[in-house]
Amino acid sequence: MTEEHLPQRYYPSTQYLLPADQEEVARLNEQHRIIIKAFEDKLSLAPLSLNTGDKVLESAAGSGVWALEFAAENIVKGVEVDIECIDISAKQYPVTYPSHIHFSVHSVANLPPEWSNTFSYAHQRLVVLAMNDTLWRSAMKELFRVLKPGGWLELIEFETKRFHCGVGPSSNRLCSLVDKLFTEKGIIQDVSDYLCPLLKEVGFIDIQCQTRDVSVGGRRIIEGGNGYTGEQWGEGWMGIKVPVLTGGGYGVANTTEEFDALVQASVREWNDSKEVYTIFYVITARKPVSS
Repeated sequence: MTEEHLPQRYYPSTQYLLPADQEEVARLNEQHRIIIKAFEDKLSLAPLSLNTGDKVLESAAGSGVWALEFAAENIVKGVEVDIECIDISAKQYPVTYPSHIHFSVHSVANLPPEWSNTFSYAHQRLVVLAMNDTLWRSAMKELFRVLKPGGWLELIEFETKRFHCGVGPSSNRLCSLVDKLFTEKGIIQDVSDYLCPLLKEVGFIDIQCQTRDVSVGGRRIIEGGNGYTGEQWGEGWMGIKVPVLTGGGYGVANTTEEFDALVQASVREWNDSKEVYTIFYVITARKPVSS
């Protein structure tokens, strides 16, 4: 497909499969609420004991919604932490924010040298669709470097290998397409099995992983309405349209119209099914005090 016929979305990197624009901000903010709800309305699962003046790193900050809420939650506790938010694009950053929250453009795989041993806590959420093995290894080494000795790392990711959303002909075709795209891009699909050993290899200790199933579509009915509607889940899949089409459609969807129709048909299958869900992981780890 020629460039002039591609959807007009902003993609900050050819490696990252999702856009970074205001349309994506709305989706990310909805997803933020779903994830927090899945983990008992907690913004963090790490065993933190932060004090005023401590520095926190928010990697892949996106719209900044997590950082803004985390800062406000700590203010209520009488603690004002200094939060550095980074992402590979500034297009989704908020226009106004408190003075103790800062936004800058950096890659987690290449953080500023002067940040070594700076942060008491580093939080990173949903970068799996941007990362191959080389980038993951660089990122985890960089996060280890910039944490203070004794500092905590928290990673939130979702399962991309064992999809649980193929419940009909259209959604199965969509899952097949995405699997081909991920393989071509080198996306680590068994992220839950991959990250914990990598963190240990880098030098982290006290590594823990917690999982939650999050319902999609018709399954939400039996889960009290928690999770994604089929339409919300479909919005995320629509975000990968440009990488799919520039990749030639992977033998499944060669045009915008074909891709849109495939996602729309999949949404109907998800809403009609009570079997669809995704899995989110929260992985916490600590940098040894002796580092």
